[in-house]
Amino acid sequence: MTSGADWAARVGQVWADEWRRTDRTFASLQPRLERAIDAAAPAGAILLDVGCGAGATSLSLATRRPDLTIHGLDISPQVIAAATSRAHGLSNLRFSVGDASALAEGPAYDLVVSRHGVMFFDDPARAFANLRGGTKQGGRLVFSCMRPIEYNAWANDLVSAVLGGPPPARVGYAPGPFSLADKEFTARILRAGGWTNVQAIVADYEYVAGEGEDAIEDAVKTFRLIGPAASLIAAADEDRRPAMIDKVRAVVSRYHRAGRVALPASAWIWTAHA
Repeated sequence: MTSGADWAARVGQVWADEWRRTDRTFASLQPRLERAIDAAAPAGAILLDVGCGAGATSLSLATRRPDLTIHGLDISPQVIAAATSRAHGLSNLRFSVGDASALAEGPAYDLVVSRHGVMFFDDPARAFANLRGGTKQGGRLVFSCMRPIEYNAWANDLVSAVLGGPPPARVGYAPGPFSLADKEFTARILRAGGWTNVQAIVADYEYVAGEGEDAIEDAVKTFRLIGPAASLIAAADEDRRPAMIDKVRAVVSRYHRAGRVALPASAWIWTAHA
């Protein structure tokens, strides 16, 4: 489980420090998400980027679409500091620290978007209802989130290796990377929150974990820092960690091709109307 408190502390610091690494893992998904956002964003739209992290989506949109006004919001002060440092004075973009599930302002946005930033709400029903309340009538919602773990080798294969068996089955809701993986659950949450015309499409992509002359060790570092395997390693007794890291190395070696480690990944891209 990865909670909002984690993002405001240790996890947020890792993502702030390693934004180049995390942006790389989403690089082949990003264009598909942005095409969906472009299709939903009329000229002059005011846009909220929820769980914006170090700002990749906001920065790309602000650069490509100077007609948009973009507000990047994240619970982590560390990633907001990283995002702000990357903004280079873009006048149509601002970043701030805040909790999207407790948004206080009224219907201010034409479009709410997120790249994998909405899976960590303690109460997703309340959060999506609150986001609907912050969206103008006729506005839109576009976000990506993970499909089930079995479609994501970067998590499934590594967790299975570290644990010595398949990942435990999810029971109920808990914030984390796969909290919205169940399509029917997420659709119900969105409709209950007041969103209409709720739809999801599959977006398969490559999760690039390592590159360069020592791509395998680069990938090992990625998975020691990011994702469910990293959490398992960090929580283990110190004397167990070397063997766990060796298991990670064995997995990523299977996906190494020509100076690149890329593992299969799969996301949902959701769209809805306010």
